[in-house]
Amino acid sequence: MTSQDELFMQRCLDIALWAEGKTSPNPMVGAVLVYNNRIIGEGFHQKAGAPHAEVNCFASVKAEDEVFLPHSTLYVSLEPCSHFGKTPPCVDLVLKKGVRRVVVAMKDPFPQVAGRGIQKLRNNGVEVVCGVLEEQAEYLNRFFLTAVRKKRPYVTLKWAESEDGYIDSLRTSPEEPPFVLSTPLRQREVHRLRAIHDAILVGRNTVVWDNPKLTNRYWSGKSPIRIVLDKQLSLLKTGTYHLFVPNDVPTWIVVAPDADTSLLPSYLRAIRWDSERGELSQLLEELKRQGIQSLLVEGGAYTLQAFIDQNLYDAIDREVAPLLLKEGVKAPLL
Repeated sequence: MTSQDELFMQRCLDIALWAEGKTSPNPMVGAVLVYNNRIIGEGFHQKAGAPHAEVNCFASVKAEDEVFLPHSTLYVSLEPCSHFGKTPPCVDLVLKKGVRRVVVAMKDPFPQVAGRGIQKLRNNGVEVVCGVLEEQAEYLNRFFLTAVRKKRPYVTLKWAESEDGYIDSLRTSPEEPPFVLSTPLRQREVHRLRAIHDAILVGRNTVVWDNPKLTNRYWSGKSPIRIVLDKQLSLLKTGTYHLFVPNDVPTWIVVAPDADTSLLPSYLRAIRWDSERGELSQLLEELKRQGIQSLLVEGGAYTLQAFIDQNLYDAIDREVAPLLLKEGVKAPLL
């Protein structure tokens, strides 16, 4: 490994990030082809089902530079795949193009790859260097890696609180608007978090008191699947909420095993979970089976505290506003 290897691998990570929030359930991957310290091709995986980074990288090489491929180094932020999925194996393409040196940031823990891509390259005489900027590559694909290794979504807990530890003022009715603790700039960052996560989850009380939309409105990209904990579908019986208005953003309702879902509108989806047992890990496993690789938990305090108490989180996005509320809804305790 050389400093040049790190430099070009950083370029792989940078361009892979251009697809943030668009590749799930696939990882974000960048690839760069270098001849004599000159980039002659680069590409990234743009969205799930689309060509992989290596394919786009080779496709970007100009005709006059094709002759340099056997003398070039391919940098890729994740081990090239060696299996047939929605696209052919990238390892076969690398061998076909005649590249003799490949630098990989990290091995792919996905069971159908798991070192096989690297081994196939080496078996065919290709020099493979692995582990360049590995820590950065792991962080880039923390959602994908958590889903593969822990069999559950990557969980981010998010809340804002005052300096004296309250997430909302003391309100007497849901008609009173919640106290806004975040600046407009910070609100944009929160919506970026929504854009990059597969799903967002809140408890029943948050819906009653805040009536949130839980959509991404201040950042480019998609809105996450909206998930609300409501054991007996009581929210549908007690009021009209933004989450239950038919639109293009799916809403899932987590209900008890005995909940009557026969009258549930077709645009809403029920996920059954035995909440009486209190094991959030079971809910997360079910969400993983439903294709959710990353989950943003936005509230309320009781729901956030449950994830904290059961140690079922991977990151906390906690904002402390420079003001005192003196009373209200207490923030979760770490």
